[in-house]
Amino acid sequence: MKSAVWRFVLAIVLLVAVSCNKKDEHSLGEFHIDIATVIPLGENRYTLLLDNGKRLWPAASDVRYSPAGNQRVFVNYTTLSGEQSGYDHYVKINDIWNILTKKIIGQTPQNTDSIGNNPVKINEAWVGNDYLNIDFMFNYGGTRPHAINLVINPSYPDATPNTIDLEFRHNAYGSSSTRFYEGFVCFDLKPLQRPDVDSVKLAIKAKEGNEEKTYRVVYRYNQAALRNIIAETPIPVVASNEYY
Repeated sequence: MKSAVWRFVLAIVLLVAVSCNKKDEHSLGEFHIDIATVIPLGENRYTLLLDNGKRLWPAASDVRYSPAGNQRVFVNYTTLSGEQSGYDHYVKINDIWNILTKKIIGQTPQNTDSIGNNPVKINEAWVGNDYLNIDFMFNYGGTRPHAINLVINPSYPDATPNTIDLEFRHNAYGSSSTRFYEGFVCFDLKPLQRPDVDSVKLAIKAKEGNEEKTYRVVYRYNQAALRNIIAETPIPVVASNEYY
């Protein structure tokens, strides 16, 4: 676990270094770190779709990677070219890390206990490329991985008009630790799309300490309208990956 944690921390240090020197973005000495969605092509080939809509072709790689569909990643890459063959950039992959990527689940009497309802703090929540990205803090005591889920609760008492109500839930499995770690997770929003509109409002509720807080975002999925949107993607400092 320690090696994974330090790789994430190192990624942030590298990101800061990149932001200080972008004189030549196609130089082999320059690199970028972004959040992306993996698009498998078969035989361990893949492309990457950034949250700003840009498509990357991995023309070279320093690491072995086995792609999977609907997988979100942190990717450290160097651009090798501008627009070419239908891609915005040919790139060299310097490193790539899978992000916990999950589906939204419905709460039922059978899964209520496993979903849990322990406190969890949302640092930031935003939509990128059909996924809800959540940077969060959770108390981890080192005994077993915690459970993190985004839940539709059909019995929620205070439904918001014209909005999809969601609950960000945490099962600490009895951990009494007061030490907090930062985590990051992505949830697939595509099942929430409606054919009659090009966006839906989301209200994400989280139990933070003894109070409930609500975070509101808009999920826009009209691709024609999204082409002119430039996504500014914050990269979190992930301190632990002991959750699922």
